[in-house]
Amino acid sequence: MPRSMWKGAIQFGLVTIPVKMYLATESKGVSFNMLHTACRGRIQMKTYCPTDDEIIERSDTVRGYEVAPDRYVVITDEDLASVPLKTVRAIEIEQFVPVDSSGEATRFVKQAYYLEPEPVARKAFFLLKQVLAKQRLRAVCKIVLRDREQLAALDPFASTIMLSTLYWPDEVRSVGDLAIPEDDAEVRPAELAMAEQLVAMMTGQFDPKAYRDEYRDALMGMIEAKSAGEEIAEPAAAPAAKLTDLVAALEASVAAAKAARQAAPEAIAAASTSRKTRKPTPVAVPVMAEEPEAEAVPARRRKSA
Repeated sequence: MPRSMWKGAIQFGLVTIPVKMYLATESKGVSFNMLHTACRGRIQMKTYCPTDDEIIERSDTVRGYEVAPDRYVVITDEDLASVPLKTVRAIEIEQFVPVDSSGEATRFVKQAYYLEPEPVARKAFFLLKQVLAKQRLRAVCKIVLRDREQLAALDPFASTIMLSTLYWPDEVRSVGDLAIPEDDAEVRPAELAMAEQLVAMMTGQFDPKAYRDEYRDALMGMIEAKSAGEEIAEPAAAPAAKLTDLVAALEASVAAAKAARQAAPEAIAAASTSRKTRKPTPVAVPVMAEEPEAEAVPARRRKSA
């Protein structure tokens, strides 16, 4: 059972719905430890105090806000908990907006969270969820997370309500800073027709199971191969595209899309079977081409800082 990372309540009008909040996503990228080049020992990040010229424990640190050069105001957990703001322990709904009209304002999402109602609030929780789904509405709200107030949105999702934190309007950069011509480029009818055909060939229902992190698979395969002492060969460079005419490029793309669509069912089935029966095949990755000879490094226990 995952551990909730926030407890509070959804509030709108005089309605209060106690909830717990859980991270909706997790990162599964390949992580690395930093090693000393000379001895291959795992390095440690120490917390150093230049005033006392000594390494200190993390527990010996406090938060400080600089109000003047080298002058700080110390802020404790009790200070943060006493901030006179309703959103410290509440998801304060500001308004409800139609999903279709929320547009750009709710597109820049930071992080997604699942909400779980406390037993006493289940009826009110699912009543809110049902109203949002039936009326196709999104609740715009505010919440304090990690010592700062965040703009957020509530949407019905599967069996729960999902809270998505958003960027504030002044945090979203303007597209006016980009070097984009004011006038649209002239598109010929033949180009438009071919582009529409290509898009139609590539249109279908989104199936998340058909996608996987191929770079992570290849990287893990390379790591396993290098750990076993195998030589990592540099892959051949991809041939440069020679099509300079847009229509010709589109025609070639349509033909490739047709071939891919015909081969897709067999490829997906073969890949699924392969993943169930064997480990990922080592794949050459160019970033390792100049590494020294393969060497398996034993893991060392990290000492406390």
